[in-house]
Amino acid sequence: MRLLLAEDSALLREALTALLERLGHTIARTAQSAPGLLEAFDQLTESEEPPDLVLTDVRMPPGHGDDGLRAALEIRTFHPSQPVMVLSQYIADTYARELLTLPEGAIGYLLKDRVNRIRDFASALETVASGGTVIDPDVVQHLLSESLAGPLDGLTAREREVLALMADGRSNADIAGVLFLTDAAVSKHIGNIFAKLGLGPVEENRRVRAVLTYLQAARP
Repeated sequence: MRLLLAEDSALLREALTALLERLGHTIARTAQSAPGLLEAFDQLTESEEPPDLVLTDVRMPPGHGDDGLRAALEIRTFHPSQPVMVLSQYIADTYARELLTLPEGAIGYLLKDRVNRIRDFASALETVASGGTVIDPDVVQHLLSESLAGPLDGLTAREREVLALMADGRSNADIAGVLFLTDAAVSKHIGNIFAKLGLGPVEENRRVRAVLTYLQAARP
C-alpha cells in the first residue's frame, strides 16, 4: 500500500516508517503537523492517486490537541471513501465518536501501544484500507458513556456469541470459522442482531454501534 504518514515525533515517525516498509508498504509522503497533513494529502491527490491509507497521530501541532484527528475528519469530508487510521496515546472523546460512526467505514482508531503487536497492527491496516472499521478495545470501553441501543435480552445465545466475536474485532469469515458456521449463517445472525438492537439499514456504521452496545451491557 501507499501510505501518507502524519506524526510530529521524529523518532516515532522514523520507527513507523521502518516498520511499515518492513511490512511491504510504501510511504508516499510524511507530515509533521495537521496543516502539513492536509497539504500533503492535497499534493498527493493532485499529482498522483490518493494514498491507500492515511495514518495519523491525534495530538499534533499547531494546537497539540486533537488537531490530527480533526484533519482526518476534514479529509473525509471531501473524500468520503478515503481510508484513515488514527493512532493515539490517549482517547479524544469529542471527535472520536464522529470519526468512528462515519457511514462509509474505512476507519481505524488504535492506541499506540497496539503497534507493538505487529501482526495485529498489520491486519488492522489491511482491514481499514479495504473499507473495514477497526477500533481499539480500550477506545471502545472509554466510549461506553453513550447509550446506543436497547438491551441485549432479545438476542439468542448464538447471536450473543456472534456479537461477542464482533466485539473482538473478528470478520464474518473469522466468526464463521470459530463457530463452525457458513458465511451465510453468520450474515443472517448479524442481520438479526442489527434488527433486534434497532439498527436499521440506514443506521450509520451498524457494526460499530452493535459492538458498543454489547460492551456497554457487559460492563460490570
